[in-house]
Amino acid sequence: MKLKVILEPSEEGGYTIYVPSLPGCISEGDTREEALANIREAIELYLEPKL
Repeated sequence: MKLKVILEPSEEGGYTIYVPSLPGCISEGDTREEALANIREAIELYLEPKL
């Protein structure tokens, strides 16, 4: 599955990243690579079936 993500520099340093098609799915990281890894985990948790 491919999802569009938006990566923006944070004023405090690092990056904020979110998925427009998944409301509330947002993460951050000190580097681009860390932010991308964190959003992958956030997407998995967002899409995980709720029991």
